[in-house]
Parts: sequence; C-alpha cells; structure tokens
Amino acid sequence: MGKFSDLETFICVCETESFTAAARRLNVGQPAVSKTVARLEQQLNTRLMLRSTHGLRPTDAGQQLYQRAKRILNELAETESLVREGGAGLSGRLRVSSAAVFARIVALPDLTAFLQANPRLGIDLLLDDGNLSLIEEGVDIALCTGSLDDSSFTARKLGEIEQCVMGTPAYFSSAGVPLRPEDLAQHEMVVYQRRSGAENWSFSRHGETRALRLQGRMRVNAAECLRELVLSGFGATVAGEGLFRSELQSGAIMKVMTDWQLPPLELWAVFPGGHFAPAKARAFADVVQQALCREP
Repeated sequence: MGKFSDLETFICVCETESFTAAARRLNVGQPAVSKTVARLEQQLNTRLMLRSTHGLRPTDAGQQLYQRAKRILNELAETESLVREGGAGLSGRLRVSSAAVFARIVALPDLTAFLQANPRLGIDLLLDDGNLSLIEEGVDIALCTGSLDDSSFTARKLGEIEQCVMGTPAYFSSAGVPLRPEDLAQHEMVVYQRRSGAENWSFSRHGETRALRLQGRMRVNAAECLRELVLSGFGATVAGEGLFRSELQSGAIMKVMTDWQLPPLELWAVFPGGHFAPAKARAFADVVQQALCREP
C-alpha cells in the first residue's frame, strides 16, 4: 500500500471502529488492515489506536492524524476533480465557524454570488459566540476577531475595524457625555468578555496614552446580548463600529470621545487544517477579505 492508501485505511478504521469492518468496507483482508495501522504507528513512533469494550478508538494522536489526514485526502480529491473538470468550480461542503454577530461586524460577503459561481458547493455556517472545537466539528475555516489564542492553527489576517465608545443619545443625555477615559468609571458600561479574558483598554490622543480597565455591572459573552442592552439605553460600551453600523447611520447610536483612539479590532481567518486548508476555504477567505476592503 502507498502512503495515501495507508491513510485511507487508517481513516476507515477510525470511522468503523473495527479492523474487520474496515477490511469489509475496503474489500481487503483483516490482517492487511491491522498491519497497515501497525506500520503507521511504527513510522510515527506513537500509538494511534486503543482497544476498548466498544471496539477500537483513536488515541489523542490518532484523532489528530484522522482529522488532518481526512482533510488532506479531501483536498487531494477536490484538486483532482478541478483538474479533470477544467476548473469548473469548487465542490463539496464548506464548514464555516463564526461568531453569531460576525455579519454585523464586517457585513458578510454576498454568499449568493459566491454560491452561484460554484454551483456544486454547499456551506454549513456555524454561528456560535462560544469556543467551538474546530477539529472535532470538522470546521474548514473559522472567522475570528481579536487576538488569537491558539497558535497551532494556521491563520490569515483579513483586516481591521475601528473601535470606539458608543451608546444611545438618550443614555448620554441622562448620564452625561464622557470626555476622558477616566470618565467611563462613572458610567454604566456593558462589557463584552473577550476570549482572552482581558478587559484592559488603551486610549491614545496626541501622543498621550491612558490605560483603563473597564468595570461594569453587566458583562456578557454574546455580542447580540450586548447590542440589546446598549440599544435599550442601559449603558455604553466599547466595541467595533460595525456592531452598530446601521444604528450609527440612523442616529439611534452615537459615538463619543472621538478624539481618543483605541486599538483596531483585528479580523482573522483560521484554518484548522493548517497548510492543507481546502481550496474552498481559502477562496471563502478571499471573498471575505475583498468585502472588508470595500468597507468604508
């Protein structure tokens, strides 16, 4: 068996949880399947499969190999299909993970045009403000904001958006308009709990920098909840302008302290498959980046 055949056999064993069932699916003898897995373990110098009361299951290393090997073989099949069909477009299903509010932040690209250009492609859009396990969920590309916590993934910066202090005109009319960073201590601040857990902000103006730790009675980890609280007039927040794009245009939300600058919010595409990210994931990242370039 060749290297790719060995990986295909290993994938089949992981999915069937049995040497015998894998051999039946592959139409080969059971000894050939067990020898293939043993050969892979010897080559990698690590245990890949464990026996349990329910059959075979992959070790942590085996699970990593399964996920990455499956991506590599899917990419190879996709490339072969494109070559055979003369570049007729992308195919299969693309699994995209994103914060539920990402469309508000960056105005997601026109998926209709992307799908129309690739009629054999489908998209699973997983919207979640929590920490999805990208490998376990089989995610091809994750759209993330802020600093990246996991350096083991391949990432590509797509762009940045400005951050500012915002609230409703009615709230600021009642509570007063803050003029300096330290004034925010006297306001009801709705704090978005970022993945890093940090709520320290650095404000700068004319070469002067002031650090501030935001305090607030309301702390949320879902951006849609933050939007509702601010729009209800409960308090102010520090967030990316895109979170309230339409409300800023209509006047329902206003920016304050505009002479003070905050670090921009970085937007990233994360590829759990590393350098073997599918072509369809890279193409989707290109479309998102192009949409960001068109943002004012």
